[in-house]
Amino acid sequence: MTSERISAHAAGTWKLGDTTVGRVGFGTMRLTGDAAFHLGRPSDRDRSIAVLRKAVDLGVDHIDTAAFYFSSLRSANELLNSALAPYPDDLLIAAKVGPVRHRSGEWGTSARPEELRGHVEENLRQLGRDHLDLVYLRRMGQDSIAEHFGALAELRQAGLVRHLGISAVESRHLAEAQAIAPVVGVQNRYGLGHRSPGTEDLLRLCGEQGIAFVPFYAIAGDSGPRGATAAHDAAVLAAARAHEASPAQIRLAWTLAQGPHVLAIPGTGDPEHLTENVAAGSLRLTAGELDRLNEAHGRAG
Repeated sequence: MTSERISAHAAGTWKLGDTTVGRVGFGTMRLTGDAAFHLGRPSDRDRSIAVLRKAVDLGVDHIDTAAFYFSSLRSANELLNSALAPYPDDLLIAAKVGPVRHRSGEWGTSARPEELRGHVEENLRQLGRDHLDLVYLRRMGQDSIAEHFGALAELRQAGLVRHLGISAVESRHLAEAQAIAPVVGVQNRYGLGHRSPGTEDLLRLCGEQGIAFVPFYAIAGDSGPRGATAAHDAAVLAAARAHEASPAQIRLAWTLAQGPHVLAIPGTGDPEHLTENVAAGSLRLTAGELDRLNEAHGRAG
């Protein structure tokens, strides 16, 4: 596919909270090194900073990050701060809180509700900001999110957070959160070839209520945090040939085709992959291609 006049707004826009953003954003998880969530080989700092600046140059105005995105030498938030501060007025930065990750790289248990203020303040410190545009509560397996989400709602009232979202949830958690404070976004693992149980219903529910649905690992398939999958079936490869696109671009285009409220946040530390990901927003799959992709991956059209 052509890469001329690439823009992150080519897929359209969505109002996330009170900010209109392009439907193709950027996730910072892979900026810090070659092993997501593991202390593998750290990234090249200058290259990571260049990727962030190029993303903004391509029109990306929605960046997803977290204080627990780090390697032995790199912090995603510090890279963001170094690359983009003072931040553009139209840039929305979303952060996640809830998981506990020690400096050794090991994971702890879920944060207690009273610890979430410290998580928010650490993101603020690293980013060099006095408030967070959007904070997602990442559910860590607990049955109810009411107490944790209530703690974030208090921080919203205090002005540390402007908008709230939830992540790794079921439809019942959305209703639970909405009884406490408005929810502007939901983040769940979702992509061609991998959808958590109940996520299709949650995707539909978000669309009906005007809530952004922001899938993570959208191009990873079963690879998940290890990166984009290399296992592409015939339907993906056929669509890639037809559009002169990469299989990853087809997977992103399929994700965006699931509804105007679906926002993609693919992440990479490679400038060329960044350009590919943003360009995928202009790719339009035909109804026949979508049917064949859905059929190949066990999903009703």
